[in-house]
Amino acid sequence: MQHADVMFDPDLAKLSKSEWLSEIEAVTKKQGFFESLGNRHYAGFVSCGDTLLVTFESIQGIRTLCESEQPFGFEMVRSQEWSHLCMISDGDTWFRDPQIFNFFDRLIDDGFFEEFDNVVFYGAGPCGYAASTFSVAAPGSTVVVVQPQATLDPQMTEWDDRFKHMRKTSFTNRFGYAPDMLDACAQAYVLYDPAETMDAMHAVLFERSNVTRLPMRFIGDAIQSDLLAMGILVPMLTQAKNGRLDKTSFAALYRTRRTHRPYLWRLMAALDKQGREKLARIVAQNVTSRMKAPRFHRRLDEIQTKTRSSIEG
Repeated sequence: MQHADVMFDPDLAKLSKSEWLSEIEAVTKKQGFFESLGNRHYAGFVSCGDTLLVTFESIQGIRTLCESEQPFGFEMVRSQEWSHLCMISDGDTWFRDPQIFNFFDRLIDDGFFEEFDNVVFYGAGPCGYAASTFSVAAPGSTVVVVQPQATLDPQMTEWDDRFKHMRKTSFTNRFGYAPDMLDACAQAYVLYDPAETMDAMHAVLFERSNVTRLPMRFIGDAIQSDLLAMGILVPMLTQAKNGRLDKTSFAALYRTRRTHRPYLWRLMAALDKQGREKLARIVAQNVTSRMKAPRFHRRLDEIQTKTRSSIEG
């Protein structure tokens, strides 16, 4: 397969939604294809290497998370020379659309996935649900999903009240229950924060022999943004593709959180909320010894002042 050049001439940030989609279409058609799948879904494919990355992304997520407003997978095309199938939604739809079902049926019938040595599915949140469910189209694939929902069927997850507007959408027809759709994959990885109750409850539903759950305590409810900010999403997907991602290798990647300020702030806030002042002091001392961190300096001063006052009193 040829080398792909997924570069854009205009500044995508200045484009309207329709102009942005037109530019995505123009770029993908140079070495692949682009299809509109109804009013809210699109598929863009770039042919490059023998590994295929299938991402599920929303227009809003793409244009918010990436400074260049390009689909995340384009980075993998450029840096890793992977092929890329980008499934795009306008808003959070969970990709519950018969036209998406039909599109994947066509890919299966055409033997599309069989053309690649490795297939990796990726998505976060509603897109993580979609990446899990549609991975069944490529048996033997690898799946990496962040904060995925298992289903929004109220008979199964009536405890999740975050997406009430989706209650009328069927999650019981084709490509329905995400954990079951992973049975055919070689290995799946589910990233979540155990402190985020709803995310953790969904993660438990994914328990399977071929599923590795990767808890990220104190990272919060926007994990994809943190993975991108810490620069570990690309190496994580690369390790997953090579069959080298496990809890140990992920822990090594996740050590980057030691210099990731949003994580450190959440950790400190959690310790303060729990009244664990001794641990909070240790964290503040550790951070201030390694980084210029005024907020942690102030918190350390507060703790030390309170401690001295307690001793003197």
